[in-house]
Amino acid sequence: MPQRLEGLERLAVLILRLFLGFTFMMHGSQKLLGAFGGGGLAGVAGMLSKLGVEPAQIWAWVLSITEFVGGVCVFLGFLARFWAAGLVIDMAVAIFKVHIHNGFFAGKNGFELPLALGVMALVIVLTGPGSLSVDRATGIEKGGAG
Repeated sequence: MPQRLEGLERLAVLILRLFLGFTFMMHGSQKLLGAFGGGGLAGVAGMLSKLGVEPAQIWAWVLSITEFVGGVCVFLGFLARFWAAGLVIDMAVAIFKVHIHNGFFAGKNGFELPLALGVMALVIVLTGPGSLSVDRATGIEKGGAG
């Protein structure tokens, strides 16, 4: 690696974690605060019910909290691997229950975006939150990537 780029791995993990956390925080708040389909949690539950995911009301809460709280925690790097793993599962379900039949491209509601977000979350699961995180500062994570 060129010398001028040495040591930037920890910055790369931080940038990834901040972007991913912010994105999921926004997705989750959209569901929790009512912007999703105009109906908030009821809209999420209605969508889940149409997809055959039952009990839809409980899963709507699980989905929305996983995205919002998980997004906040990934952003901060707090219990980051745990929440990132939940987001990987969230995106896998979204791909197979909602998007896969639409093909790849996001413009046609395909699986491009949930796949990208799921892979980013998987990177956090595999690398950890990096050195600039609550997990590292509190000793939850020791050493490792970034």
